[in-house]
Amino acid sequence: MNENWMQKWEEVKNIMVCPTDLETYFTSDEILGQKMETMEIGNVSLPSGKVVVRDPLVSLNANQSPYFIQAPKGNFPVTIAVVKSEDWGDRYAVVKVEFTKEKPVVYREALVGIEELEGVTEDDYFGFGVDAGLGCITDKEVLPFVDEFIDATDVDNVYDDYFAEIFAQSYKDHPNNQREAGDWINWTVPNTNYQIPMFASGFGDGSYPVYFAYDANEEICGLYIQFIDVELALSDEGDEDDVDYVDGDDDDQPENFVFLKN
Repeated sequence: MNENWMQKWEEVKNIMVCPTDLETYFTSDEILGQKMETMEIGNVSLPSGKVVVRDPLVSLNANQSPYFIQAPKGNFPVTIAVVKSEDWGDRYAVVKVEFTKEKPVVYREALVGIEELEGVTEDDYFGFGVDAGLGCITDKEVLPFVDEFIDATDVDNVYDDYFAEIFAQSYKDHPNNQREAGDWINWTVPNTNYQIPMFASGFGDGSYPVYFAYDANEEICGLYIQFIDVELALSDEGDEDDVDYVDGDDDDQPENFVFLKN
């Protein structure tokens, strides 16, 4: 991130906003006829406020850059908005980290500070890549402890040999809105008190936007991960033929830049 990038971001930050009021996913009983339900999954630990959102089985390591906007420091509650559809089944639509009780008035996309912003329009967004069907929220200062644990764990496959059992236990303990193999956990990194919520990613692998929510005083009040836009998914615009994916060249940025065609 440099001065020129920051200047460009100032020019486009109010273009790169979510067109949907994501908080309605947590306050509405249904959206366009689809039943909605919320589910609290405990806290996330943000000791530095340097937020990282990634696929925990593919790209969660100490080399990942956090979003350049710093969140409040501390432990904050995480809630999932679940869309309960006859056609889709129970799907995680939006994940929220609540920093304050203030009402969001705008959702600006969370960026790491190296994205190419030239030519960005209101129909474009950067997302984080999902390749193992999961997302998670953590803090840059927690990542070295994750690396330390993975390095010390003598397993061939960290999911099959370690996480699968924890996800399955989550289903046994909290079967609502989960499949038998488990769709969410709140993992405490061994030998620490740091909590990392992990959760299924909407319709699976792809690229998903993350937004910081701002209140009427321009203060950060939340972080939202949008996995499913119900209105878009129910429209013809939600067809796969209407989405183009362009792979990023830098491993340190979100893997895909997605253009949603009108």
